[in-house]
Amino acid sequence: MKENNNSKQVLLSVLGVAILVVAVVGVSFAAFTYTGRGQVENIITTGSITMNYDEPENGIKLTDALPMTDPQGKALTGLNNTFDFTVTASVTGSATIDYAIIAIPDEGNSGTALTDATVKVYLTDSTTDTDDASSTGVGNTTSPAILNTLASSDTASSAGVPSSLGGYVLATGTYSGASNTDSYRLRMWMADTATAPTTSETYKLRVNVYGQANAQ
Repeated sequence: MKENNNSKQVLLSVLGVAILVVAVVGVSFAAFTYTGRGQVENIITTGSITMNYDEPENGIKLTDALPMTDPQGKALTGLNNTFDFTVTASVTGSATIDYAIIAIPDEGNSGTALTDATVKVYLTDSTTDTDDASSTGVGNTTSPAILNTLASSDTASSAGVPSSLGGYVLATGTYSGASNTDSYRLRMWMADTATAPTTSETYKLRVNVYGQANAQ
């Protein structure tokens, strides 16, 4: 009988360890999943702000680009020339959310012709974008702007943008109310004042949205 009790205790101990391992693995997986989602979604205490996009990558890329005028750049269309995304915010109660749309140069950019000082960006409302030079810009790009002339992402701390992110502010604003949705289109091209690359170069921007609730 004593041996049976010992066997039961060993069995229960083994089962207890197994359950603990499963619990730990489950928690680790949940944490990993949240980290992945965090690149495009910020959950905050009084609401949420989410960025959605249809392209394969979260950003826009120039490859072997040549200089072009602003009217040419503003008329760019199609895959690899434009990046469409939607920002959606849900706010509870009387709270408001300060948000910022940030363009972040990719760490792999290493060209000498395509740089923050030679590429231009232009953000429009995609619901009213006419796909031609008459499109109207929004935020800090009401006119096409050289990327490094835009405000640093460090200036958007009220929207919860991490310090020393190394990005540029495309647009900022405040959301309130239960449902808010804005659709955007970003274009990027090489400024006509820049010198064309003499070798193959690629320049990529990532686009993230950040939001933070105001104190009540």
